[in-house]
Order: sequence, then C-alpha cells, then structure tokens
Amino acid sequence: MAPPGGPMGAQLGRKQWVFAFALVTSLCFTWGFAYGLLSVLNAHFQTVFGITKLQSTFLQLAYFGAYFVWAPFAGVIMRRVGYKKGIHIGLALYTIGAIFCWPSAKFKTYGGFVGSIFVTGCGLSTLEIAANSYITVLGTPQYAAARLNFSHGFQAVATFAGPLIASRWFFTGANATSLGTVQWVYLAVAGLGIALHILFFFCDLPEITEDTLDEEIGEVGIVHDPGPFWKQYRCVFAGAQISVASFAVNFLVDQRVGIDQSKASQLLSFCQITFTISRFIGVAILNFIDPALLLAFYGFCCSLFCLLVSQLPGYGAIRCLFCLFFFESICYPCIFTLGTKNLGVQTKRGTGLIGVGGGAWYPPAQGALADKAYTRRSYLVPTSGYIAVTIFAVGIVIDQARKSGFSFRNRDELSAKRAAAALYLTDPLPDDAKG
Repeated sequence: MAPPGGPMGAQLGRKQWVFAFALVTSLCFTWGFAYGLLSVLNAHFQTVFGITKLQSTFLQLAYFGAYFVWAPFAGVIMRRVGYKKGIHIGLALYTIGAIFCWPSAKFKTYGGFVGSIFVTGCGLSTLEIAANSYITVLGTPQYAAARLNFSHGFQAVATFAGPLIASRWFFTGANATSLGTVQWVYLAVAGLGIALHILFFFCDLPEITEDTLDEEIGEVGIVHDPGPFWKQYRCVFAGAQISVASFAVNFLVDQRVGIDQSKASQLLSFCQITFTISRFIGVAILNFIDPALLLAFYGFCCSLFCLLVSQLPGYGAIRCLFCLFFFESICYPCIFTLGTKNLGVQTKRGTGLIGVGGGAWYPPAQGALADKAYTRRSYLVPTSGYIAVTIFAVGIVIDQARKSGFSFRNRDELSAKRAAAALYLTDPLPDDAKG
C-alpha cells in the first residue's frame, strides 16, 4: 500500500516543520547511545568472557552487519508504508533486541549478546534510514547537510554518555568482572524504545512522499542520477569511524602512560565530547561553505591524524586521537546528503543503500591486526577508509566544478535552476541568434 500523500520538504509550515524536525531528531539519541555503549563493551567483554580483541569485534560484526543485511530491505519497507510506520517497525526491533540482552547478561552468554545486538542493529538501521532520509528532505536541499549535522549533534551527545556510564559502573569494583550493570542498562534502553513507541503513536508526523520530491526537482529540470546506488558502498567512512572508537579503550591502555580501563573509557567520552562540539561548529560552517569541499578537507585531516595515531608513541598519539575525533564530526552526514541528493522517487531506496555496513568488517580487520601487532599499529586499517572518503569528496568537488563552476560557498541549486529557467522563458534566444 502506498504511503499517504504529503507536502514537499521545502513547503511545510514553520510550526509543522519544527515539530517534525524535533520529533525525528529525538531518534538520534537511540542509535547514539547504543553506539556509545558498544564502543566500550569490547574491552569489558574481553575481561568478562576472556576473549581476544578479534573475538570481541563480533559485537560490531553483528551490529553493523545488521545494517549491511537489513538496511536495503528497510529502505523498501519505508517506501511501501511511509516514514511513521517504518519508525514503529524500527523501534519494535530495537526494543526486542535490548530486552534479550537481559538474559544474555544474566546467564553470561556471549553468543546471546551477539544475537541480541544483531536484532537491535536491524531496528536501529531502520530508524537511521527513516531519520536521516526525513531530515534530509525536510527543507531546502541547500541546507540539507547542515540540518543533518545538527540532528546528529544530539546523536553525538548520546554517544559520549555510553563511555561515561562505563567508566563509572562497568570498569570499577565488582562490576569490572561481571555483567550486572550491563543488564540494567540494556533494560533501560528497552524502556526508552517503548517510550518512543508510545510518543510516535500519538503524534502526527507529516509524510513526505517520493512523488512530491520528484516534482520538486523535476520542475527545475533536474533528473535523478542512478549513479549513487553503486557509489554508496565506496563511502567506507562509517566503518573507519566505528573501528577507531571500538579500539580506543584498548589503544589508550596500551600506550603505557598509566591509563587503566576506567580512565580510558572516560577519555573516550572526552573524545566523543570533542566530536560533538566539532559537529555543532560544522553546522555553522556548512551554512556558508560547500559541503563537498568541506568534506574533502575534513577527510584529508582524518587521514593525516589517523596515520599519526598509528605511528606516534605515548601522549603524541593520544593528542592526535582527539584531533581525529574532531575532524570526523561532519563527515558522515555530508556523505549521506551528497549521496542521496536529487534522487526523487528513489530517495527511500537510495537511503537504504548508504548505511553504515562498513562497521561490520572494519573492526574485525583492525582487531586481527591488533592481536598480531601493537594496538596503535592497527589504526592503519581505518586510515584506508578516510583516504577513500577524501578521494570520494574530491571527485564530487571536481564533478560540481565541471557542471556548474567551482565555488567555495554553499549554493542553492534549486533556486539557481528556477532562476535560469525563468530567464530562458523570458529571453529564450541569445543575442546573436536574434539577429
């Protein structure tokens, strides 16, 4: 059944727009908090279950493997039932997965945790596709990257809460070798999912259909390009970012500068705070600077600092890790908005193909290298992802310059196309042709 008709993204009333934006942005807390917890569970499970660094990355394999496997189906589901029903499906899976983490922690079954995290990942992939896609089209394309970075800023706030909780309750006292606190945390996560379920059930969320989006770009002569469907998996930034955070606690402890697991988890939280602050700074910059150009610069900085993390000893590498988190901030939202730009009727399908499935294979690859070599050296693995993103961004900058001329500023493509069309209608022939 087709979703109900709805307004164009750029034509909602102010109150309707603010309400819809705030409601969908609240979903960012769900995957932000879940991701923040996952980043520190690796080190905790290595202690509790006596597993290797590579084995601990089965958590990331399950979580982001769910994104890789489920996200394309979630995009199809969203296309059939609309955003609101898609969000309810995502919240249901998210809550079920979190609930099953309780018996997994109670009976200390690592396999049960991996399975539960997979279900949670399926739910979160659905929510992320819905939220990212909705926010991207909820307004003018010119500020899509700024809007998504702003929403993801609140996801970043939730992300640093996970390591803070871990530093206080996971790695201290009797909790350092048990899962008692973990089971209560995931029960609270399930409660959050139920609360959001109820909130979205009683709230009126305006539906934005793909047909109206197609009209919005079609009226100015823009034809969607199927190219992004195969380009999405070239963007491996998410895998690199996830891998960096997954081994941050191990990395900080292994630097041999007197940092234990509790302190390392706290420092990871500070890294996430740096990431959050940088993301809100990026929102302001993206109102003026072209997103592709800014992504190219930030991608280069990520490549440089990740390489330095893998090579420098002691506090020098730790400082570079903070710089790496700073420059990671705006990258994924920019990749998402650039990759799904002007897809029209293929918007929901396209967003299902630009997930964060790279998180399924980057952490295991880094974990395998970390087990064989020093953890610091394993950061050569995510460096490759940042280099790929830099090349991706530079390619977009070159393509934009070839089509519309080079510009530092963020341009309103739709307004420029409308102005050009209006000029053509009033004066269709050049002066030499009129003679």
